[in-house]
This record gives sequence, structure tokens and C-alpha cells, in this order.
Amino acid sequence: MHNWLRKNPSVRTIRVAAADLNGVPRGKRIPTRFADKAFEEGTRFPFSVLNLDIWGEDIDDSPLVFEMGDRDGVLKPTERGFLPMPWLEAPSALLPIWMFHDDGRPFAGDPRHALNGVLQRFKARGLTPVCAVELEFFLIDDSGRKLQMPLSPRSGKRRKGAETLSIRALDQFDEFFTDLYDACEEMDIPADTAISEAGLGQFEINLMHGDDLLRAADDAWLFKMLVRGLARRHGFAASFMAKPYADYPGSGLHTHFSVLDAEGRNVFDNGGPEGTDTMLHAIAGCLEAMPGSALLFAPHANSFDRIVPGSHAPTGVSWAYENRTSAIRIPSGSPKARRIEHRVSGGDVNPYLMLAAVLGAAINGIEDGKAPPPPITGNAYEADLPQIPTDWKTAIDVFEKDPAIARIFPDELIRNMVLTKRQELHYMEELTPAEQVEIYLDTV
Repeated sequence: MHNWLRKNPSVRTIRVAAADLNGVPRGKRIPTRFADKAFEEGTRFPFSVLNLDIWGEDIDDSPLVFEMGDRDGVLKPTERGFLPMPWLEAPSALLPIWMFHDDGRPFAGDPRHALNGVLQRFKARGLTPVCAVELEFFLIDDSGRKLQMPLSPRSGKRRKGAETLSIRALDQFDEFFTDLYDACEEMDIPADTAISEAGLGQFEINLMHGDDLLRAADDAWLFKMLVRGLARRHGFAASFMAKPYADYPGSGLHTHFSVLDAEGRNVFDNGGPEGTDTMLHAIAGCLEAMPGSALLFAPHANSFDRIVPGSHAPTGVSWAYENRTSAIRIPSGSPKARRIEHRVSGGDVNPYLMLAAVLGAAINGIEDGKAPPPPITGNAYEADLPQIPTDWKTAIDVFEKDPAIARIFPDELIRNMVLTKRQELHYMEELTPAEQVEIYLDTV
């Protein structure tokens, strides 16, 4: 028996799961006595399972289904190994997996392999990206027809509005956050600071920076799974959907990253506030790929309700020093910590694809050596700027044709993503906003 399972004899079942294009975990439940086989030999299910729509349905025109005979891939454990699942009542373990062909080739439609491909481009240049993510989410009472803030477990009362950076708001849900941090310790997810945000029942937790970007994406994926599951144990919902309330800001997933050379030096640090030419090249790449990446930063119908002027989400393709209205912000502080903050993504993204898009754009820019336009000053919403696509159909079309995206992602993944999103767009147009919320609330 695997050492982890031997040390955790109360675990009776495991889940093997991989992230599909929407970031939804897909996999199987296996009795513990068969876990060694899954760990050593892998498990099998169709390639098409990583290319389902948000409802879990096959993609009608996908060549992975009938054209290829719906063939199986082999799914092998990632470097993470077994993890506890503290949100379940019965002691259980999760084994994260990713998909390969029988001959050992990575499956190009697997989001985790897409990120790994980008990281190999950095490695080939002797570079290592370092990243931290900030995840925003809502706690929601969805027991009635109207979404609302959950009752406070301490007072029995319901908050009527947002309480930005409120300690009281955090303390109202102290038992949930205490359990969440304990669970993050169990799962080795580096959860750091928690704050109350500007939305109704909205909170943010930062995950600590690190130089293992596959692990960082794993952490974000697992964290979203954990928060949603643990909230249900506490009697309410937690959601990372971009915009559950029309009258409050949506949830973002901001990414901070820098890049180290072979000696461990930050290649964005020039000793002053300006940053290096390499940083400027990375910014240029991020700006160039931003319109094409919009589908990955805003992958769902509800996502585009967040990308509106004056809503704490960027709408223009821009960068600036210490300016939160811009899409890319260069924070102030010690030059040794000089970094890029990418602020476009919603909380509803697939973390693997989002990080691949951000870092892939950065390495495009570093390889090209282009300079970005001058940084903006003042309110980006009032500036004359190229715009990020603000509707789903346009985002799909631009993603499909953008040369910068073609440099970052395999053709197969681009094709699968476009087919998936066009199918979702077709069916989602028939639904009311309330019906859309019902689909996205627990899913993304």
C-alpha cells in the first residue's frame, strides 16, 4: 500500500481527478484497496472527458467523440500524490491526475500540459517564473429564489452591504475560516492573508508565491474545490463565479509574477522603480495577447458581466505603475520584489489555462524583445485605449484566430476550447440570468 494511505488508515475511498477545459474536476471514485493500481499504472477514461461543456455533455462536433471512436487516454498521477479531502464527511483522499497517450505523449487537450509547455519555454532560456495568486469568492445563501448573504453564525443576522477590509465581517464567519485554514494545512495549500472585499459577502485569500508554477496552478484548482465543498458543510454556498450580484463588484483572480535567472536573480529588478527592459518586454507580450486571451480570463456567459467600466475590473488594454484601474499594474515597493500584477481574470477561470495565457504572453514578449506603449496615468476607464472583448462571442472568435494565442497553446487545445465555448454560447443564450447563475454557482 502507498505510504500516504498507510499513514492514513481511516481513508476508505479515493477520487482520481483531472481538470477539464472549464477547470471542472473529472474522474472516478475507487476503493482504497485498489488505489495502488491507480497510482502505479494510472487509470483510463476517454480523451473527450477533458473536453465536456459546463453541463458535462459531449461536444457535438468534437473529433474526440465519434470521429476518433471516443478513444481512451491513460491518466497518471501528478507530482502532488494523495491529498486529504477535508470537505467530505467520510475520510477520503484525492489523487490529482493528468492525461497521456498510450505511447507516453502528453494529451495536448489537457490544460495542465498546456501550462507545462509554457514553463518549458522559460526553462529553455534558463528562466524560472515565480507566481502568487489572489482568489476572490462569495459566501452565499442560495436556499431561496434570491441569492443573499448567509446569516452570521455569531449574530444570526444578515449583512446588508459590503464591508471592505472589515475585521468584523471576517469574525462573523470565524469558524468557517478557521476550518478553511486548517484544511489548507492538511492539503499543503499555502493560504496566506484573508480580507473582506467590496462585494456582498465577498472575501479574498492570497496564496503564497512560489517558483513551482504547476504546483501554484494545482493550489488554485484545489483551493477552489476545497472552499466550495467546505462552505456546504457549514450550511451555505461559496462561489468563484465572476458576478453573482448585479449591484456589486465581481470576483477576480489576480496574478503577481516575476522571473528569476539561473542564479536566482529577479530579471525585472533594475535597482529602481522602473524595472528592467526584460520586464517591459514581458509587459508588451502580455498586452499583445490580452484580447486573444480574454476567453480564458472570462470563459463563461456570466464572466462578461464583470468586465464593465468602473467595476474594479479592467476593460482597456493598458499598463501602469501602481494603478489599479489598469489591466497590468507594476506594484511599488522593494526593487528586489519588482513584479507584474495581471488583473484581468475573473475568479471563474481554469487556473491552468489562465496561468498559461499570462506566462505564455510574457515569454512571447521576452522572446520578441518589443517595447510596450508608455504606461498610462490616471483613470484607465476614461482613457482612449484598445479594449478587451466585452462579449462572449467576440472573445471566442478572437481567441480562435489570434497569432499570439497560437504561439502559447497547441492547435488541438485551441480547437477543443472553441468548440466547447460555441456549444455553451448556443445553449446559454436560451437561459435567463437566474438560470445561468444556477449552473455556474457551484461549478466554476
